[in-house]
Amino acid sequence: MTVTPKLQNTPEPASEKDIEVARRVLAIEADALRDLSESLNGDFCKAIDLIESLTGRLVVTGMGKSGHIAKKIAATFASTGTPSFFVHPAEASHGDLGMIGKNDAVLALSNSGETPELSDIIAYTRRFNVPLIGMTRRPESSLAVQSDYPLILPNSPEACPNKQAPTTSTTAMLAFADALAVTLMERRGFSADDFRTFHPGGKLGQRLLHVSDVMHGVADIPLVGEEALMSEALVIMTGKSFGCVGVLDNDGKMTGIVTDGDLRRHMADNLVAMRVADVMTRNPKATKADLLAVEALAVMNDRSITALFVVDDIGKPVGLVHIHDLLRLGVA
Repeated sequence: MTVTPKLQNTPEPASEKDIEVARRVLAIEADALRDLSESLNGDFCKAIDLIESLTGRLVVTGMGKSGHIAKKIAATFASTGTPSFFVHPAEASHGDLGMIGKNDAVLALSNSGETPELSDIIAYTRRFNVPLIGMTRRPESSLAVQSDYPLILPNSPEACPNKQAPTTSTTAMLAFADALAVTLMERRGFSADDFRTFHPGGKLGQRLLHVSDVMHGVADIPLVGEEALMSEALVIMTGKSFGCVGVLDNDGKMTGIVTDGDLRRHMADNLVAMRVADVMTRNPKATKADLLAVEALAVMNDRSITALFVVDDIGKPVGLVHIHDLLRLGVA
């Protein structure tokens, strides 16, 4: 029997019933997020004030599905400038309470607010005056009542058919914590430089590289004076292998560039005997060392060029960034 191979990129026919279920889930969760947004009040701002003022760390905890969300929340805070880590509530009862210091605060997650495994952590924070932020759906629950800073989730239904499996509630927890983290980022002026410090790896880290991180230094780049002959410029251009040479005035400022295109335009004019100033393209586009490498890449793409000189504030060249380097480092 001949089996016809299935095309990998052929989409399956849509099941209207499945699509309807999926849209219902998303609508329920979207409604919950709108309710959460409208419910924000001074308690949210007090929690922000507390976290911003911490000299220790934000300890995040939760059990079950809330625990999985708590791990992600701790990672989000840690990567955006707030030292944070996750403590499993069951492990806390067997020694990990010692991980919570006097300068820390605890963010505890529980949809019901009555999770038994959280009791020892709650008691520990009360005994040693560790600030407690409780995130729960029930304002009358033990967690909310014991918390210094209760954050109440909207009383929205779970999205599953029997209204039991954590779906809407965990989405709301995650979004609530995202709102806390991003608000803190904006308060602190958390910059792209700060972000790269915590995200050095992967595509994100590469896109946050600066021109200074990828450029060739001034000792390695092709430069020649305006009054030099093209015979000298060609030697320098060939030796440096960037496909261009920067042109300097008597003060060392960059006034032009000679590219392969300039060479072709003057090929019939006894090129080697000409002055560089008569061949160069004046006022070439340049960049600054403190800009992001992706910004330099955008200039190259816009102008269909492969190399960009880097100059200081007075126009003296300090480096050169080449598109091959951006490709190699994963910026492009």
